Amino acid sequence: MSRLPTALLIGACLISTVICQRAEHLLAQNPCSSKTTCSDCIRTPSCAWCFAADFNGPRCFNPAMEGGTGGCDEAYIFNPDNQRSIDPLFNRELSRAKAGMGIGMSASTYEESMSAKSGGFAAGGGYGRGGGGDNLIQIKPQRVKLQLRMNEMQKLTFAYSQAQDYPVDLYYLMDLSRSMKNDKDKLSTLGSLLSSTMRNITSNFRIGFGSFVDKLVMPYVSTVPRNLISPCDGCAAPYGFKNQMSLSNDTDYFDQAVALADVSGNLDAPEGGFDAIMQAVVCKGQIGWRDQARRLLVFSTDAGFHYAGDGKLGGIVQPNDGECHMEDNSYTHSTKQDYPSISQINLKVKQHAINVIFAVTSEQIKVYEELSKHIEGSSSGVLSDDSSNVVELVREQYNKITSTVEMKDTSSDAVEVVYYSSCLGGKEPTQTNKCDGLKVGDVVEFTAEITLKECPKESKNWNQTFQIYPVGISENLVVEVEMICDCPCEHPGHHAYNESPLVCSGQGISACGVCLCNPGRFGKGCECSAQGGVSLEQERGCRPTNATFGPLCSNRGTCICGVCECNKLDDPLKVISGPFCECDNYTCDMNKGLLCSGPEHGECVCGKCVCRPEYSGPACACLKDQSPCRSPENGDICSGHGKCVCGQCVCNVDDDHHYSGTFCDKCPTCKGKCGQFKDCVQCEAHNRGPLYNPDEVEGNRCPNCTLFPIIVEGKLEANETLNEHLCSFYDEEDCLYLYVYTYDENQRLVIRAQKERECPKKVFILGIVLGVIAAIVLVGLALLMLWKMVTTIHDRREFARFEKERMMAKWDTGENPIYKQATSTFKNPTYAGK
Repeated sequence: MSRLPTALLIGACLISTVICQRAEHLLAQNPCSSKTTCSDCIRTPSCAWCFAADFNGPRCFNPAMEGGTGGCDEAYIFNPDNQRSIDPLFNRELSRAKAGMGIGMSASTYEESMSAKSGGFAAGGGYGRGGGGDNLIQIKPQRVKLQLRMNEMQKLTFAYSQAQDYPVDLYYLMDLSRSMKNDKDKLSTLGSLLSSTMRNITSNFRIGFGSFVDKLVMPYVSTVPRNLISPCDGCAAPYGFKNQMSLSNDTDYFDQAVALADVSGNLDAPEGGFDAIMQAVVCKGQIGWRDQARRLLVFSTDAGFHYAGDGKLGGIVQPNDGECHMEDNSYTHSTKQDYPSISQINLKVKQHAINVIFAVTSEQIKVYEELSKHIEGSSSGVLSDDSSNVVELVREQYNKITSTVEMKDTSSDAVEVVYYSSCLGGKEPTQTNKCDGLKVGDVVEFTAEITLKECPKESKNWNQTFQIYPVGISENLVVEVEMICDCPCEHPGHHAYNESPLVCSGQGISACGVCLCNPGRFGKGCECSAQGGVSLEQERGCRPTNATFGPLCSNRGTCICGVCECNKLDDPLKVISGPFCECDNYTCDMNKGLLCSGPEHGECVCGKCVCRPEYSGPACACLKDQSPCRSPENGDICSGHGKCVCGQCVCNVDDDHHYSGTFCDKCPTCKGKCGQFKDCVQCEAHNRGPLYNPDEVEGNRCPNCTLFPIIVEGKLEANETLNEHLCSFYDEEDCLYLYVYTYDENQRLVIRAQKERECPKKVFILGIVLGVIAAIVLVGLALLMLWKMVTTIHDRREFARFEKERMMAKWDTGENPIYKQATSTFKNPTYAGK
């Protein structure tokens, strides 16, 4: 008879366990059932809310799992869907191309496909003409309104087509330091050719010209007064940036503007090009950028660039503000603000939809190729030494830019946008925001999957606007997003919203069928209160030791009529527990990223690690066993020179000894066993040394040594994992001997010795002496021969000069060199004057 109640009790426990497991399984499959407010419910995908006043079932339910209505009248179900609407005024047709449409989908074919997809919505009166930039349309639609529910994806299809004869603004920004003089002279002769080349691409073309040098402070330019007037011969005064010619249709004046611009000079190699780029981009009025035009900024230089932070060298510490500072077409804040950073340049280029083309010499192309990776829509090309290829370079880079379209957006972190397209092929769309190989008239269709990832905390941010834009194009698709983050029945004016004191115990409002209690009130009908004697008595049970003051439920739960209901975390493995929610299983000490060093070492119980028997420490990271610290050499813990902490030796360090190694057995400043084994290793391994006896028979020539070292070929190195000690010594011949010793697991000594000793190379002294003497003799002979050659040449030159002077000598006018006397006189040698 006594066994029956026990069996019934066991059966009841098994049934309750099964029910609990089933409930947990259903909760994992249906997250709607845990939501208690309409706002939380509709922020969960596939969930609907029943706001009927007398409904007793779960108000938040999944229609797909619970028969569509979940037992609620359809009139009281709030289950919003994503909505998309396009105003016909902002759905203008893509501009018609003047010539052939090129390969790919034609404009008419695209319109038919778009009309079919939208159910005839894309009807209209044809394409806009391509004559004027103000009427050209390259992206369709132009504005879309979306209503998005959290974590439910909405597809948005749009198209891009490059219009024929689209306006182009080209601003040529040139480095006019001294080294670019040849380039400037060449550009002044190529201006007409550049203009005519661009006019072959578009008839609506404007060109401008600007130049830069660097900041007018040391160490960038010389601040000597005369150098500030002319830093070099034929140079103009240095400056930061000048707008030499605003964008204009007068392309003939471009040649004159380039020719009239004088070169200048600076000191250091990098130039102030970033200052010039920033001003050329943001000074829209002074430069003359048009709203609807493809904007090209050609940056020409043969040097590197200064960037943010370099201004400190000249005492300029104020950061660049990214604003326009131009007066009389000159940059006024060159000496007041630092250079802009790369990210600032990238931001302004994106905001103003400008394509930067870096036209630089071959020495600098690698630097600017890396720079272009960090500036959206930029490219780079190699400029010849005299800029003679600038026309071809601009045309090539323009074709490269216009043949590619890349879609980006300005959405906030709350919205995620993913792009898909098949580009010009007929294959299935793939995830990409970039298409290449486009021609004028090609229509590329993109599909953007837009998902609201989270609702901003501030309700004023539930309506946002962002742009989807082609990189380098001023046109964009404006997307207005209305986030569905709460329910209409949670606002006054709805029939399910009641502020009457007769509901919710007079301590709250009834919204969407449930009570939203005032602060400090709890319970389904707001019946529990943090004010009043009864409520204080109830709250005593939510504090340790029935205290009157202190946090309720450790600030990690809700006190519901005297009982703590602990918070549930998103991670099911993290649990808050305890009668006052004071415990958890995730705030224990960690080691190597694991709680309590992992389940093999211990587990987290109520905020503290409970270690396995073999481990200790606050994070259960320490082994209690000290055998890993026992030295194989002498069996002592850490060789007697340290302490075993967590299975590892912590070695002693003092002024005279500094121990190290796995077992604290290494001490560079200590006298070790290297000297003890030295003579025997020299004898047994090399047949040398004081213990070597050559008179004995082989095998007994080292009678006092029993080390038996292992001979190793090649270079010997110590193996740290085997705890080997490296020893070395020199003999009387200055030869280096190397060997290592260690102890195996049986505490036996093991020695490995390098077979070859390392001896210094012998020097042939006699040969060096003879070589020096021979070199001295040869040098002396060479000097003598050189002296003789010089004197001979000198004598011959003097003799030739003498002969020339003799031949050129003139006779006195009083004498005739061919005149002879009429008589001749002879002397008789035998007469001798007698």
